[in-house]
Amino acid sequence: MRPTRLFATAAAAAVLPLSLLPGSTTAAEQRPAPDKNPTAVGRGGAVTSVDPDATRVGLRVLRQGGNAVDAAVATAAALGVTEPYSAGLGGGGYLVHLDGRTGEVSTIDGRETAPAAMPRDAFIDPETGEPYPFTPELVTSGVSVGVPGTLATWETALEEWGTRSLRRSLTPAARLARRGFVVDQTFHDQTADNAERFAAFRSTKRLFLPGGEPPEVGSVFANPDLARLYELLGRKGTGPFYRGGLAARIAKTTRKPPVVADTDLPVPVGFMKPRDLRRYRTLQPEAVTADYRGLRVHGMGGSSSGGSTVGEALAILDTFDLAAMSDTEVLHHMLEASALAFADRAAYLGDRTFVDVPDEQLLSEEYAAQRACRIDPAKAATKPVPAGDVDDADGTCPAPDGGQARPAPDTENVETTHLTVADRWGDVVSYTLTIEQTGGSGIVVPGRGFLLNNELTDFSTVYDPDDPNRLEPGKRPRSSMSPTIITEADGTPVLALGSPGGSTIITTVLQLVVDHLDRGLALPAAVADPRGSQRNTAAVTAEPEFIDAYGAGLRALGHELKPAGDAFTSAAEIGAATGIGFGPGGLLTAVAEPERRGGGDARVLEPTS
Repeated sequence: MRPTRLFATAAAAAVLPLSLLPGSTTAAEQRPAPDKNPTAVGRGGAVTSVDPDATRVGLRVLRQGGNAVDAAVATAAALGVTEPYSAGLGGGGYLVHLDGRTGEVSTIDGRETAPAAMPRDAFIDPETGEPYPFTPELVTSGVSVGVPGTLATWETALEEWGTRSLRRSLTPAARLARRGFVVDQTFHDQTADNAERFAAFRSTKRLFLPGGEPPEVGSVFANPDLARLYELLGRKGTGPFYRGGLAARIAKTTRKPPVVADTDLPVPVGFMKPRDLRRYRTLQPEAVTADYRGLRVHGMGGSSSGGSTVGEALAILDTFDLAAMSDTEVLHHMLEASALAFADRAAYLGDRTFVDVPDEQLLSEEYAAQRACRIDPAKAATKPVPAGDVDDADGTCPAPDGGQARPAPDTENVETTHLTVADRWGDVVSYTLTIEQTGGSGIVVPGRGFLLNNELTDFSTVYDPDDPNRLEPGKRPRSSMSPTIITEADGTPVLALGSPGGSTIITTVLQLVVDHLDRGLALPAAVADPRGSQRNTAAVTAEPEFIDAYGAGLRALGHELKPAGDAFTSAAEIGAATGIGFGPGGLLTAVAEPERRGGGDARVLEPTS
């Protein structure tokens, strides 16, 4: 039987002794880094994330009788310690939950919101009348900080489906923050890449640049400020964060960032007030569900475009017999379907509280058949392709059009994190959470040990009344986060997965599904497979290995390919996925990245050989 559900209490968390100053490391405290395990097969439950410390926290919860939600919240809190540049209390995210008893899929939209006082010209420099440059002004600023939703997401998930209190769920992460974790190459490099931004803020410099330098690989990094905050939230619940003195401090930090006197970086200030945090609520929209190969693909609605865009691309591909095609032909169709879905994303997708998104039409068989007519099996279309007309979808092929569409500018950054959990009762959680940019806004809330997001940069930077992703007070910026659960028609789980990567999240999830279900790759091979991303742009963004493996065939069909990588990172990687496959007899295959972002860690409760 399942454990009895317990709700958050005010019981005191144990106060552990302070051993390290924030961010400090010493040679005596160095210890071996935990092993990483990219694939695990077994039964009884599974946890997979980008970080071995976090995965072990979640697995321990399952071993102690907690369910998938309990383990997911504990894992996410631990990622706030070990992956602070990708996720944490200062950000938001989306959680998809499958109830093992009923087969019902539910979701939580914990996306950040724009402050109520946010003007439509908030991203316009008043001195020039022009939009702020994306970097460093808009990225490293108070104006880009949305009202955080991560803590509220944890509270909602535990109250809806969990069995543990918030205090008990945060305790392992508090211990980890106080004890510290071993700095790996990825954490060191991410710190070094952001050193100029971090050095611009007193609180951030103090935490992440001890002694003025990034922590050394192999040293132990502790965050006692975050440990104390987790303990406070465990004792008192979410009240201090959203309604108390901490809420006032968060809001003030966005309006008056703690910049150092000699920074050369401009830091535009924000508009958040304590009442914005007090009014924040998670949403629980219906899952966006598409049919594919006789299965049900459940994704996020709400302010996310992930469920709809992944679902539309799959609906288009469902009109083709990919199993009869070569690898080149499959990838060609996948890239073309992705471009069509991204064209519609730009035209129709935004926060569903503000925008009437035609999900039913976008995922209909008639519209998919009409969009599929745009795919020439022998030639890639010139990009960008136009959006379709959902009001004129009858399943027939429309006349060819000669125009080109103008896609919305893509300002989503590549960092985020994803975790996937399953328990012994058949419950499944697919959860993507983020603070946007690597290091978010770069601003640590003084004395609290966590970075604030810069999620509002996901809005279109120039206000257009016809743009579904235009900036509006109280609105949630459009996201590409795509936590996904695939089931049989009766709700039996088949696959749960997700990835970080900005707008490449959508294409990563799409390729994983196609690789696994259509190309027949085992889940570990699908996760390791080189990736290409077509987001309705002139060129396919691709990992070098993708270009090496598939470039010749795709170029022969007219695809232009360019190597991945951007101004924020030298890594030519796309995504960092995790997933769980569900086999007969309760067999679970938990998978994390073998190499991307330093590799992830997947564990099962009862391993099999």
